Amino acid sequence: MEVNEKHKLRFYGLRECSKIREYINRRFDTESSKINLIAILIGLLTGLVIGVYERALEYFNAVFGMQSGFSVHEFPYYYIVFVPAIGGLIVGVISHLLIKKRYGVDGLIETVALRGARLNLRDSFLEVFASIITISSGGSLGKEAPGVLAGAGTGAIAGRILKSPEKQLQVLLGCGAAGGIAAAFNAPLAGVVFVVEVIYGELETNTFIPLVISSVFATLVSSTVFGVATLEIPSYLLVSPYKEFALYLILGLLAGIVSTIFIRTLYCTKDFFSRIPLHPIFKPALGGLAVGLIGLFYPRVLGLGYGVITDAISNQFTFKLMVVLLFLKILAFSLSLGSGGSGGSIVPSLFVGAMLGGAFGTAANFFFPGTIAESGAYALVGMGAVFAGTARAPLSAILILFEITRDYNMILPLMFACVLSNVMSNALYPESIFTESLRRKGFKIRKGREIDLMGSMYVRDAMITDIQTVSEEKNIETLTILMQASRHVGFPVLDSKGKLSGIVTLSDFRSKVKSAETDKKIGDIATKNLEVAYPDETLDTVLKRFASKQIGRLPVVDREDKTRLLGLITRSDIVNSYNKKVVERVRDTA
Repeated sequence: MEVNEKHKLRFYGLRECSKIREYINRRFDTESSKINLIAILIGLLTGLVIGVYERALEYFNAVFGMQSGFSVHEFPYYYIVFVPAIGGLIVGVISHLLIKKRYGVDGLIETVALRGARLNLRDSFLEVFASIITISSGGSLGKEAPGVLAGAGTGAIAGRILKSPEKQLQVLLGCGAAGGIAAAFNAPLAGVVFVVEVIYGELETNTFIPLVISSVFATLVSSTVFGVATLEIPSYLLVSPYKEFALYLILGLLAGIVSTIFIRTLYCTKDFFSRIPLHPIFKPALGGLAVGLIGLFYPRVLGLGYGVITDAISNQFTFKLMVVLLFLKILAFSLSLGSGGSGGSIVPSLFVGAMLGGAFGTAANFFFPGTIAESGAYALVGMGAVFAGTARAPLSAILILFEITRDYNMILPLMFACVLSNVMSNALYPESIFTESLRRKGFKIRKGREIDLMGSMYVRDAMITDIQTVSEEKNIETLTILMQASRHVGFPVLDSKGKLSGIVTLSDFRSKVKSAETDKKIGDIATKNLEVAYPDETLDTVLKRFASKQIGRLPVVDREDKTRLLGLITRSDIVNSYNKKVVERVRDTA
């Protein structure tokens, strides 16, 4: 009898254990649970990666000796001028010879929205290394974009190992990017919001929890294991709330204007360097040389500039110096990044905001002495406001400043100025510093997605590569025979070296050739002032060019060498490619 009772107890015990196992499997063996566990791993690894990145940055800073704020008397003048150029040359070699695709925050937005979240790991980590060289040699850039990229690369490694589908891979990349921001600034909440606000463009419930988990663990590792610290900022209070809110209103609007100048200067500089007839390897060196010349007189603009920001917030600078540093930092940043250097824009925007706010606060204290907060309070708010205006991420700006200061006293003016700056900069310039580069490629990305089907299709996928060309040395009779035989009404024209020199169409023939001029050269009637397309442009962009110029075909050329013919694209090519894409999408959603 006792034996039977024991068997029964054992039977019931095993059955209860089985039920518990089934319950655990049912509750925790789910897709969301798996992603959350992976997010923990990504957070831990990202924290380690950011810690190593910080240590590498410190090491190379010591090697080059170009930390922001160093004394010009420490080195000979030629050292200060040429070290940024040498760093630029190293980056130029890495970028041109080793990196196939350049990344940054804008590159991550493009990757998540348009590339199925497929990140090239080799290129991304080479970009991170290039940023270390740029910043430590004096380049006036920030460390957050490399941090985001390193984190995203960590997430991509996890996704590749697990063979994750596209939707899950987007979450894993976001986890890494959030961890990168969180670990770099010791600001986990800001890391989450930055990814949601800037990279994803919208919040989805199933992605929020993994982002939070990754940010928390990345911050934990970077702060406890590596001791990554942020800025030490004094505490400030609102002295006269009503009077000061009027001042913060003005500061927010000024920050929006400065943010627009910041963005425009960068892209004007990029355009300038793209037109310089210089090999791409040497362009970052030229930009570094220009930055070195600025640093010779104002070394505070070199490198990250954390110490300079702290001094501005601590009321250490004069009005004149802060105004000068404001504009020189914008110029140095634009030269460093626009020439081909690697780095981020968040820290430079915080630097510029600190100088703007500090100068504004100094002026305000001159007119209202003893009745308002010190200039450092305005420098603090200016940091967030300019960041909000350049990135169009007011919530990220508010949170990153709040987490850095750990002080609630200035949260109201900070929120007020950040929102006003965002509104003002958006009114003056519709794109952020990240989306402007995407717009120039023809992408219209809103809320993390391409809003136009045609805008997500590329010229390289629709163009014809097997094309007939004509030599500019041939006579009109040759062109007539070719048009009759091929039934085409337009041909690219090549010079004696096989380079693209123009295009000739039936319209050119009819308007420029008389009946007795059969010996006329094709080069004499060809259109030389060419409209062209590039293989990485979107069909939406090219279609608008067709409409505005009233043309039916465009030669497709290399961006670096516009005389190198790659193919030809016509209206009918675009229509056919669009129809195929529509059919594919209908089939995928059926």
